[in-house]
Amino acid sequence: MNSIETAVDAVMQVGECPLWHPREAALYWVDIDGCCVHRLDPSNGEHRQWRMASEPSALAHSDSGGLIVALRSGIVHLNTQDGSLNDIAGAPYDTTVTRFNDGRTDGAGRFWIGTLYEPRDAQAAQMYCLERGELRQVWSGGMTVSNGLAFSPDQRTQYHADTSAHRIDRRDFDLASGAVSEPQLFRQFASDRKALDYGGRPDGAAVDSAGNYWCAMFEGARLLQIAPDGAILREVALPVCCPTMVAFGGDDLRTLYITSASHKRTAAELARYPLSGVLLSLRVDIAGQAEPAYVE
Repeated sequence: MNSIETAVDAVMQVGECPLWHPREAALYWVDIDGCCVHRLDPSNGEHRQWRMASEPSALAHSDSGGLIVALRSGIVHLNTQDGSLNDIAGAPYDTTVTRFNDGRTDGAGRFWIGTLYEPRDAQAAQMYCLERGELRQVWSGGMTVSNGLAFSPDQRTQYHADTSAHRIDRRDFDLASGAVSEPQLFRQFASDRKALDYGGRPDGAAVDSAGNYWCAMFEGARLLQIAPDGAILREVALPVCCPTMVAFGGDDLRTLYITSASHKRTAAELARYPLSGVLLSLRVDIAGQAEPAYVE
């Protein structure tokens, strides 16, 4: 495995949801607290950004062009040519305590987006699915911070993490109907930050073409590659304490892009991890999967 490189050295407050756009051969991602959507063209280093009116958290590329963006205020279509926004669906929750968080498109073109319940004193987050402009709730409760959404290569398994519970679940998934089963434990991590085996909390993730689940461990300064049976195959140490999500990109889908956070981190942590908030990249041996477009 090659060394970790800086892909973009601009510091994000909370970099999240890296998304490789296969038609454009470009990487998109968001800065949640910075209220911006970003784009990198790796061929020439061009870095663009679009300011949003509220926090963006998840992205999908659209089959009609542009991006689908989940904001605190709702879901919009971003025209990346002229920067215009068109509303798709309003927020289905109380925006004073909840916002959209992690999301991903399935192989049928549905956009799945979970929420984050900001008081974090109850398991009050929800999972939604946007299908051809219609937003429906898939499940509610049982989680506080929805994260780590990903699909197996055969689209028969949906992965999901609750960062606050330090837990990753898997669900049986029916691509044709979009139905999911009850959750089954995939991996549980230590929750005591003072414990010797504490290694961070599961945040955003992606599945490679061999079916392995790559998870960013927030506050753990590492990535984990986890086999479909839940065994940890590889641990990758990072020069940031709070990685947030990963995405496979590049022409061969073997460049792993890694977003990270700098917001509300201590001065001591930022001194120890001066790359906190930047976009990193790493060449890996197993290619990822091409991200499906949202079907409008």
